[in-house]
Amino acid sequence: MKIKATPGERVFQACNYVFLTLLAFVCLYPMWHVLMASFSDSDALIAHSGLLLLPVELSPDAYKRVLSNHLVWIGYWNTLKLLVLGVSWQMVMTTLGAYVLSRREFMLRRPIMLAITFTMFFSGGTIPTYLNIQQLGLKGSIWGLILPFSISTYNMIILRTSFESMPKSLLEAARIDGAAPLTCLLRIVLPLNKASLSVIALYYGVGTWNAWFWASQLMGERTRMPLSVVLRDILINSQMQQMDNGVTNLEGIKYALIVVATVPILCVYPFIQKYFAQGVMIGAVKE
Repeated sequence: MKIKATPGERVFQACNYVFLTLLAFVCLYPMWHVLMASFSDSDALIAHSGLLLLPVELSPDAYKRVLSNHLVWIGYWNTLKLLVLGVSWQMVMTTLGAYVLSRREFMLRRPIMLAITFTMFFSGGTIPTYLNIQQLGLKGSIWGLILPFSISTYNMIILRTSFESMPKSLLEAARIDGAAPLTCLLRIVLPLNKASLSVIALYYGVGTWNAWFWASQLMGERTRMPLSVVLRDILINSQMQQMDNGVTNLEGIKYALIVVATVPILCVYPFIQKYFAQGVMIGAVKE
């Protein structure tokens, strides 16, 4: 039997729809503005005022300047290597750490977890970290951007909570059948925690894609730089040219750089968005 909505409920639903529509517009319009501005003529874009719903004097010049730079494609390749190696290594280390710390029979899990949580609030600092990487011989190597940042404490806590929320009877039954701890991890724990693993991989992937500071300090040669550093250098060089030679097409280049840097990682999200809310909220509600 369908319950008829009261006038008050209808007003509330109408207001809710209007609010959510405005909220969606506020969230989506900045991305649309950047995309349209990247295809606009820079001089016309500077003179334009108000909402930008369509390109102003359609022009692909900004993309031509950005994509014609061979360092952009080298940066893409370097970022792809860093993404595959870095995220794979981080997922392995985070999974192993979270699995061990989720086992109640592990006697030292509380003091170790306390020590790991301490690093969320206090760290060694930039200079000591740089000196450690340099003394370990990792400066100038891609592993200098991977090994020192193997585990994110926040991500490991999320994954550990997900592992702890599993029924104990599953692992107990597996052990009775003779399954080793590694077998339990690979065949039971990981398949049942795909949502959390997808979210953690997304977190690591976005962090690796956007990271530029340590790469700019450690890699040295421009041909080893990831995409984020290459795009930053292109923007700085364009600003210098604008000051020295009066170049006026910097606005389009700025927006084209944003699109080039963000679209690839945005394309990944639709494939794992169904796991996102489930993966973050898992273990939050205790029965």
